[in-house]
Amino acid sequence: MDANLNEETEQQDEPNNSDTNLPFLMVDISDALSEKDKIKFTVHMKTNLPDFTQHEVSVIREHEEFIWLYDAFDENPVYAGYIIPPPPPRPDFDTSREKLQKLSEGETTMTRDEFAKMKAELEAEYLATFKKTVAMHELFLSRLACHPVFRSDSNFRIFLEYQDSAGLSIRGKNKKEMLESIWKRFSQSADEVLLSGQKDRDPFFEHEKNYLVEYYGHLREAVGKSDKMTKALKNLCDVYVKIDSSLETLGSLEKSPELSNNLLKISDTYEKIRKLESRVASDYDLKLSDTFRYTVRDTQAAKDLLYRRLRCLANLETAGRNLERARMKNREIPKAEADRQHADKEFSEISEKAKEELQEFKGRRVATFKRNLIDLAELQLKHAKTQVHILKSTIMALKDASA
Repeated sequence: MDANLNEETEQQDEPNNSDTNLPFLMVDISDALSEKDKIKFTVHMKTNLPDFTQHEVSVIREHEEFIWLYDAFDENPVYAGYIIPPPPPRPDFDTSREKLQKLSEGETTMTRDEFAKMKAELEAEYLATFKKTVAMHELFLSRLACHPVFRSDSNFRIFLEYQDSAGLSIRGKNKKEMLESIWKRFSQSADEVLLSGQKDRDPFFEHEKNYLVEYYGHLREAVGKSDKMTKALKNLCDVYVKIDSSLETLGSLEKSPELSNNLLKISDTYEKIRKLESRVASDYDLKLSDTFRYTVRDTQAAKDLLYRRLRCLANLETAGRNLERARMKNREIPKAEADRQHADKEFSEISEKAKEELQEFKGRRVATFKRNLIDLAELQLKHAKTQVHILKSTIMALKDASA
């Protein structure tokens, strides 16, 4: 199933004429093409930063190249004190394709109208998934472009500017590299357990660590409950399709013209409400479930930052003990002092950057929830008013028909 997207998305504000001398970097995904096993994103960039060789350019990128860019930031020790924006999730259309395949196999058990409505519902679900995938990839790039440090990264410039018919020629990780990544994450998890009992000398970071651990657990629980609610709304839409189809069949078989018209009118009402409930489910999925889901990953990135800082603190304390032992033995004191100074400098730098990043993360998190929850509430009111209008119109039509 192929799809093409070329629609307006939320972008960084266009610089005013009076601000043309101010540095800016704007990145958006202007177009995307879905093929059988991949999506090709058209990444559009506009900037006046001197580090870039071009002021405006569009390039074609695939998901693997986004992951390469994330890995370049995540594995760079220079960015140890920063919250690395979480990578966009891998495009997954298998569920929609499987549903469509099952629907095609069960076509003989449905009426033609019921099959057409179910197919339209699945195609709408596929398109919504496609649009969300594009939005998550654009959000990742926007986070990097808005960051005062990340925007100047050389790999980011290559990603935005390098033009070649073969793209960046990024290969996927081989089995050895994948095992190394898994082992790295496993080692970090084990190290986190060992460091969990370490008391932080800074009350700010001690509070942030405890808060984020608890907050992360609540978020994971919220994602599960929100997904269940969204699934229930989608199941309701499927029930409406069956009721609508049954009423339409009864209306076509009914010999009484008055009763037939009433059944068909009610059937049409169910179809309108089904479409409305489908939009309600999509709104909940986009504005609530996806907000929770993205915040889970962003919170994990903040926890990773605290882990890196805690590891630096443990290294500092180890260097201090090594220096004491060196002085007691009167051996290799200069090396131990140099190691202690390096560890102290590294810890001070990561602590300073981490405090700024965590404070910015809190403000960004609150703003995101506030914006999306307000949008969801406004959409709920809009859909509720529309549903009331549909039901009132149907009741009036039935009364007029029976008068």
